Amino acid sequence: MYRHIGGRSPILAITSGQAEALEEALNGPGVRGKRLKVSVGMRYWHPSIEEAVRRMYDGGIRRALALSLYPHYSLATSGSSLSVFTETAKKYGMESSAISSWPEHPLYIDALADVIRKGMAAFGHEGVEVLFSAHSLPLSIIEAGDPYVKHITGTIDEVVKKTGIRWHLSYQSKSGPVAWLSPSTEEKIRELAQKGVRDLLVVPISFVSDHIETLYEIDILYKGLGERLGMKLVRAESLNTHPLFINALKDLVLKRLDELRW
Repeated sequence: MYRHIGGRSPILAITSGQAEALEEALNGPGVRGKRLKVSVGMRYWHPSIEEAVRRMYDGGIRRALALSLYPHYSLATSGSSLSVFTETAKKYGMESSAISSWPEHPLYIDALADVIRKGMAAFGHEGVEVLFSAHSLPLSIIEAGDPYVKHITGTIDEVVKKTGIRWHLSYQSKSGPVAWLSPSTEEKIRELAQKGVRDLLVVPISFVSDHIETLYEIDILYKGLGERLGMKLVRAESLNTHPLFINALKDLVLKRLDELRW
């Protein structure tokens, strides 16, 4: 799969680019008196969250604010990552806080609406259906009270207010034998094709950067499936370093710092 997308995932490079853009925005003229440093910590790759916190401590930092790049909270994703961050910061005696989710932040919604409008324009006509494709989770997690699906639908509701699109929701990237959220993106594409949908814009709703789920699953697997079903399938651009998205992150950080009086 990685060979099909250039031999590696671009997620570290993109996340580093997001961090650089955010640091520049946070330290712009007239923003704050103290200079803010933005670091990257990954849950399952290097630099790990533990490595990032250690480097921050070694660099003299004693207060750390974690900003989850999962817009929608789940215990399995944001919860797991932030738990590692909190425990590591505690180990070094650092004061810490976290921004765990931001599913309806206005600038995040504006950024999504922008990439959706641009994606719709690629078809050159109206009548395009939109499929929001979110990362799947085991159904048992949601049934136990996890807010992930509510956060996803909350984001979609706000985007629809901005765009007036006709939309559907599906879930991708499941693995293992347990029951997962449904319908799967593949199932939904087949269903829409059977209903006569010929132009479909896929929006990777729970992802904020390109990686194997967007570049391989959507751009190759699902696009190929759509073609076999007589459908034109286009993916909306990922947010990556979209200026509105970076400004959303900036706003989240500054408001939390004000709340903390840091």
